[in-house]
Amino acid sequence: MAKSKIYKFLAVFILLSVIGAGIWYSQLPNRHKAIIKTTFLLKTGLVDNEWIVDNELHAYKMVSPTFYIDGIYKSMEGPKSSNYIQLSQDSTLLWITGFHVKALDSKSRKTISNDFICHTNIDFNDVKYFSHFHLENRIGRQYPRMTSLSHGLENFSFPKGYGVPMQGNDLLYVTTEALNHNYPNANFFIKHEVTIDYSKEKATIKPLMCRTVFIMLPYDKADPFKSPIDPGKDYCIPVETKNHSYDLGNGKVMSGHWVIPPGKHTYRGSIDGQLQLQDSLRLHAAATHVHPFATSITVFDKTTNTTIFNCKIKNHNNKIGISKIDALSSEAGIWMYKNHHYELIEEVDNTTAEDQDMMGSMFLFFYDKELDAILQKS
Repeated sequence: MAKSKIYKFLAVFILLSVIGAGIWYSQLPNRHKAIIKTTFLLKTGLVDNEWIVDNELHAYKMVSPTFYIDGIYKSMEGPKSSNYIQLSQDSTLLWITGFHVKALDSKSRKTISNDFICHTNIDFNDVKYFSHFHLENRIGRQYPRMTSLSHGLENFSFPKGYGVPMQGNDLLYVTTEALNHNYPNANFFIKHEVTIDYSKEKATIKPLMCRTVFIMLPYDKADPFKSPIDPGKDYCIPVETKNHSYDLGNGKVMSGHWVIPPGKHTYRGSIDGQLQLQDSLRLHAAATHVHPFATSITVFDKTTNTTIFNCKIKNHNNKIGISKIDALSSEAGIWMYKNHHYELIEEVDNTTAEDQDMMGSMFLFFYDKELDAILQKS
């Protein structure tokens, strides 16, 4: 075959490949487009692709790689990056006492609006963590997420005298994700600065353990995106069926990420199975993760018909976003009992004319009596 024909064949092949890739890309959900764009920018070095770490005294500070904001990125859709960290280089027992995140201009490193922070997740290796304290029976019982910061709750600290203990050289997995609800013509670069506070004062701090709870709603597995929702079946419309979808067996499926129509609505779900209360526990702190248009989320004791913690949420007045999420931080603590039934109740007010996405979760921190006894012996 002549070289000219080979070149023509290659040119046609490349052109068709580009067109096919463009069509495939255009049909992807926004969150998947963000993953592809971010990966391309970071791998090619077109933007700063390194985490910058500054381990100050009692504060582990890190700055994310650069995120390119080029359009609307709703909750859980934006560019993100992850990093493994160690608070120290040895096995010294440290106490995590607080978490912080803020958005920065990529060039000037000046603080910008928190509207560009979606969430920052702090995960741990539960096998190594619990094995170190000889608590192997806790391995695999819950997703190993220590907490999550999000838009409206960018700073969270435990009450005085309490913290999460861990070996300094144990790994934490930090993921931070960008957000942009309000600027469709955006074309700029940002970073996130994440800080984890910690202490070495073993004698004055009591240990906390985390239980993650969230609302799960049933949906129709055979026709998950059916609209309108059949009120007789109390089904939700999941945002998608791949992420935050849970198969409970017997054909019953639940979603932790669902669609809310315009107007005010109430959603509720049992959290007994997530709490796994084997004994009565004292709640000392709670951090909440919700999406815009949520107005409150409550831990409710169905047995006594009383509120354990009502988290109020303030939304922006003139744009989409959350101004403030209340956090619980109590030295005295609040008792929750193993023979009681609990649920999360979320109130939302979708003030737009369009369907929006929603979820409702909390990270609940209880005094860990069993771990305290182990630490006292060491």
